[in-house]
Amino acid sequence: MIRQAKDGVTIAVRAQPGAKKTAIVGVYGEGAAAQLKIAVQAPPIEGRANEALVHFLAATFDIPRARVELVAGELSRSKVFLLRGVTEEQATTVLESASQK
Repeated sequence: MIRQAKDGVTIAVRAQPGAKKTAIVGVYGEGAAAQLKIAVQAPPIEGRANEALVHFLAATFDIPRARVELVAGELSRSKVFLLRGVTEEQATTVLESASQK
């Protein structure tokens, strides 16, 4: 789900667009194929859900939106985001904290 990258970390995400609110709802899959499951309020139309995910991840990790990049899965529910300047340890800590809310 979280992998160290050259200039940050990548996070595998499973999007659930059209939800009542945007929030982390759990983990999709197991082992190396596990993805962070995020319910997204925005519909999957014209990139709105992708943009909402970028905003949500930036807010969750307290980093500027410009440091969050969708690197794979633009038209899929399974996506990979690059978070620049975030370490694997920081990402794990933030996600554990956010999942408990």
